[in-house]
Amino acid sequence: MGLIEVKNLQKTYYNDDVATPALDGVSFSIDKGNFVAIMGPSGSGKSTLLHILGFLDKPTGGEYKFNGKNSNDYSEEEIAVVRNEKIGFVFQSFNLLPKTTVLDNVMLPLLYSKFPGKTWKQKAISAIDAVGLSHRINHLSSQLSGGEKQRVAIARALINNPQVIFADEPTGNLDSKSGKAIMEILQELNIRGGHTIILITHETYTAEHAEKIIQLLDGKISKIIDVPKRHSAKDNFVK
Repeated sequence: MGLIEVKNLQKTYYNDDVATPALDGVSFSIDKGNFVAIMGPSGSGKSTLLHILGFLDKPTGGEYKFNGKNSNDYSEEEIAVVRNEKIGFVFQSFNLLPKTTVLDNVMLPLLYSKFPGKTWKQKAISAIDAVGLSHRINHLSSQLSGGEKQRVAIARALINNPQVIFADEPTGNLDSKSGKAIMEILQELNIRGGHTIILITHETYTAEHAEKIIQLLDGKISKIIDVPKRHSAKDNFVK
């Protein structure tokens, strides 16, 4: 049984009785430990799909199962737990608090966690170390480069050791060198850390870090591509 199972998924938006289909019969499965890229041009439905998979929105038809349970059967309380403990989000715009240190930004999700307060700092230090940013731990996020800000966002997503990390255009605001470094971190988290990574992107060079690419067009899957076997990034890239 897959970690994520999607069957004939549909999402239609209504505005003044005008129906606009965003997803139309999407089906696929993702197993624990997979690295999957969801690609497509603007308007293809990839952001809508991310929102449904991340429990930020609900489908209007079809079925979405997470850990074997239909998404419609999750209570609001269970959804809150899933979003805080089972899922980590990394966004193109970083979503950091600018006048707050790297350490405090990374610790934020722990405010709503089951972990005792005395463990928070060490957990955050470990997550920051995992993305190679220990030397910036006491800097304000406003003092960081774009690539460093995205590393902080990844560390924050890691803090609760989620099953799945959703990365929504994580290199979209970065230069090519910083983008490559971020993709290597995500790949290492997948290969060595065992995290399931779901990447939303329109860039071929970032999608090629995945083991499977799901291509969307006009709300439908146009192609599913298996990427040739990957090699781990340099062993010393992420300690």
